[in-house]
Amino acid sequence: MPSHVSHLECALTGERYPAGRIYNLSAAAQRPLWVRYDLPAVRAALPREALADRAPTLWRYRELLPMEHDASIVSLGETMTPLLPAPRLGAHFGVRDLRVKDESRLPTGSFKARGMALAVTMARELGLTRLAVPTAGNAGGALAAYAARAGMEATVFMPDDTPSINRKECFLAGAKTFLVNGLITDCGRIVGEGKARKGWFDVSTLKEPYRIEGKKTMGLELAEQLDWELPDVILYPTGGGTGLIGMWKAFAELEALGWLRSGKKPRMISCQSAGCAPIARAWERGERFAEKFENAATVASGIRVPAAVGDFMILDAVRASGGLALATPEADIPRWMRLAASREGISLCPETAVCLGVLEVLRERGTIRPEDRVVVFNTGASQKYPEAVQEDLPRLDLAQPIPWENL
Repeated sequence: MPSHVSHLECALTGERYPAGRIYNLSAAAQRPLWVRYDLPAVRAALPREALADRAPTLWRYRELLPMEHDASIVSLGETMTPLLPAPRLGAHFGVRDLRVKDESRLPTGSFKARGMALAVTMARELGLTRLAVPTAGNAGGALAAYAARAGMEATVFMPDDTPSINRKECFLAGAKTFLVNGLITDCGRIVGEGKARKGWFDVSTLKEPYRIEGKKTMGLELAEQLDWELPDVILYPTGGGTGLIGMWKAFAELEALGWLRSGKKPRMISCQSAGCAPIARAWERGERFAEKFENAATVASGIRVPAAVGDFMILDAVRASGGLALATPEADIPRWMRLAASREGISLCPETAVCLGVLEVLRERGTIRPEDRVVVFNTGASQKYPEAVQEDLPRLDLAQPIPWENL
């Protein structure tokens, strides 16, 4: 099946680049690149109804993905993720239709699998063999796994307080893994400085064009699962922002294809912790670019990104959608994780727990109404964050009578 990519395009300046070549950022502006498609050709090649006969994986959207050869695909079995109704959790917030799109079901336990599946696939197609990434956790684990699957070398740099599970999965997958006494931005600097010396290709968030193409499949899936009628509101935890940006790109492509049942698109809500909130702060100030957030600290390691190269892309999408960016207290994260699990049995990662704090604030303000259809994206498995919740459990001593009255 041929690729329908027409060209690549600087997200800031619109400068065009030919497809089928190796790129990181745009040459002049040093900003992320969009992958653009010949959408009339996609429409002719893929009637919407044809999706019904395809396997329930992210590769079902093949015509809207960038690889030219199916043999290039590097897969660990990326299934469509469930869209779970959450009526009891919704009742807590006064929302009649609340759903959770559970990305924890993907290989490596997070939505990062989508992006790395495409990044490594395109690396294989373009003849790359040595990949490097800075990570706060899940991206490193995903790269390590997909690089191992492809027989490539992966080098991962992570802050030394990255969750232990993420460290172990990189180690087990054979990646060259290094702890750094700094933040993800410091790890990114090391990757950048090492590209020429070590021959790495940098697969950092938005510093190559294809992770976003994997992430956009979240939006394609969501539209299909809702019978091509998009929700009113999407709450999304935001660090580097590829998930939010990717979905907004997906919705634009679906609209151009004529696949959506109405012109309505969701309000995109960028959710951050007060411990690291550069996007929320830029939103409050009415700015398009976000200043670096100093002394960033949050247990939600996936959104501990003090400076995002795609800051303007996030803020542009939020504004175009009629949405907003908001941060809520760091200390509330364990409480929201427990609420979701105890009400619905859905285990939220700490990044997604932040979305519940934002939902509470926006319901109190009336920004989100009871009748709105709301989707929260659970971007990873809570089990990967043993450090996020400290439980104090009572202990039974079998040498003593069981205190039945207290059980």
